[in-house]
Amino acid sequence: MLFFWIKILHVISSAILLGTGLGTAFYMFCVNQQKNIKLIAGVTKQVVFVDWIFTGSSAVVQFFTGMMLLGIKGYSPFLPWVVFSVVGYVIAAFYWFVVVYLQIRCRDLAFDAFQNNAPLSEQYYRCYRWWWIVSIPTFLSLMGVFYLMVNK
Repeated sequence: MLFFWIKILHVISSAILLGTGLGTAFYMFCVNQQKNIKLIAGVTKQVVFVDWIFTGSSAVVQFFTGMMLLGIKGYSPFLPWVVFSVVGYVIAAFYWFVVVYLQIRCRDLAFDAFQNNAPLSEQYYRCYRWWWIVSIPTFLSLMGVFYLMVNK
């Protein structure tokens, strides 16, 4: 019975991780198309919050429930699919911290522009572009982990 509940928590955390990751990316893309600095400042603030609270916590829960499931099932942590999953998680975590840093920079730059009644700076757009670029390996790494999780 314990295995069942840990597995449910593991699957739910993976859905939250994927959903909030894609949702915040979509939200950032849409708001930046509107060029409304007040709206951009508000949305980037929410995106940072959502990424820390939901994406970050679900990634931690998914990782640890995955390790618990391995232990309960008696799988070796050195099986190739487990090793590749952990490597994928490490890559995703590294890039995710960079993504969050860039989100925070975008948020701060958007609030500065809004408070000073100024247009968004080139630095904002540079951070936003890099945010997209760095999001790609984060997403691909997690997709690899999900693939391994389902098709082990």
